[in-house]
Amino acid sequence: MILDIEKNNNKVKGGLYIVSTPIGNLTDITLRAIDILQKSDYILCEDTRISKKLLDRYAVKSNLISNHKFNEKRNLLRIIEILKSNKIVSLISDAGTPAISDPGAILVRESLLNNINIFPIPGASAVSSAISISGFNEKYFFYGFFPEKDNDRKKDFEKLSNLSCSIVFFISPKKINKSIKHIKNFFSGRKILICREMTKFFEEYIRCDVDNLKTFEVDPKGELTIVISEKEKEKKPSIILNESDKKIIQKMIKKLSIKDITDLISKNSDVPKKKIYNYCLKLKNEK
Repeated sequence: MILDIEKNNNKVKGGLYIVSTPIGNLTDITLRAIDILQKSDYILCEDTRISKKLLDRYAVKSNLISNHKFNEKRNLLRIIEILKSNKIVSLISDAGTPAISDPGAILVRESLLNNINIFPIPGASAVSSAISISGFNEKYFFYGFFPEKDNDRKKDFEKLSNLSCSIVFFISPKKINKSIKHIKNFFSGRKILICREMTKFFEEYIRCDVDNLKTFEVDPKGELTIVISEKEKEKKPSIILNESDKKIIQKMIKKLSIKDITDLISKNSDVPKKKIYNYCLKLKNEK
């Protein structure tokens, strides 16, 4: 059942709203997100300059509070007090869903400790967008951003390479070329999708085998969302009866039962018992 926004959302409960915003194209925002933002008493922004472009477009006049990774701990008590007074507070990031590889997780945890209502307002997601066009297995692991130090990134790439599912992660333009050597080293044999500037005018998608991946001549613009394909299952070599075994079975078939022959051959062979049994049965039927 689709709810009528005009009839059902006139009253908005006080609490913390985790509002998803576009990942690039400003028109990729939900009607409900606009409604909540317009009715918010305060909007917490990762970067007020970036958020203002979106908010101005949709005539949002709510009070803005700068809330990023460098000041979110300092802001915490003040924001909790605002929420305790039953105000409507929305949390947005520069792009996508807050509190996922973005500031906000600390506030969510503290709000839970203070029994404050928390509501998700879903919308655009770089992760699901990239997975949806990858063509890889839909079972995936999302990592987020990598550490600053190259050696730490190498260790994390190595750990991720043990996963058999598809892997999604974010990486900054400045780190991509240094990280490609690790990607090629630990994910050889897999495929890769690099998404740049998704939903924007100059969006770009690079698809290739990891082994053929090349470094960028210049650092690309915009953060990158990368998907590594699932690990292909190793095909076990098909083990068949060799000619020597077949000759032995042909001599035994008149003297012993199929079960006895199967047991004897399997003791000195890697061939599955079922294959030995079926071959014996075939010989019996031919007689």
